[in-house]
Amino acid sequence: MLQRIQTVYLFIAFVFSGILPFVFPLWTNPAGEKVFFMTNLVYVSLFGLSTTLSLISIFSYKNRQNQFVMNRLNMISNVILLGLFVYRSLNLSGETQVSEKGIGMFLPIVSIVFLVLANKAIKKDEDLVKSVDRLR
Repeated sequence: MLQRIQTVYLFIAFVFSGILPFVFPLWTNPAGEKVFFMTNLVYVSLFGLSTTLSLISIFSYKNRQNQFVMNRLNMISNVILLGLFVYRSLNLSGETQVSEKGIGMFLPIVSIVFLVLANKAIKKDEDLVKSVDRLR
């Protein structure tokens, strides 16, 4: 059902992966221009995948196992995205001026935290259903 706590967690993960990347820049280049995620196709596809998986997972509340697996895939895509951001920030080729990292680089971390919380709540619901089935 849509009023469960994991739906709230998944909606927050959806906001952090689908809405906030448009608001917060990933970093600021040495020229002072803010760089958003739309400049690189890989970032666009990974943020889009994360957003889509969160949205599909919200509406697949009847199948908890499927929802759990989709959240795991979403966490993997966010870890890949975070790894790309760390790689990009550590391997700047020949940059003499320090570029400023934006808050957009930390959005996948928050999204992963809320996906873990959602998976814990889904697991708790699944255990509750299994315990009720044992009583029948």
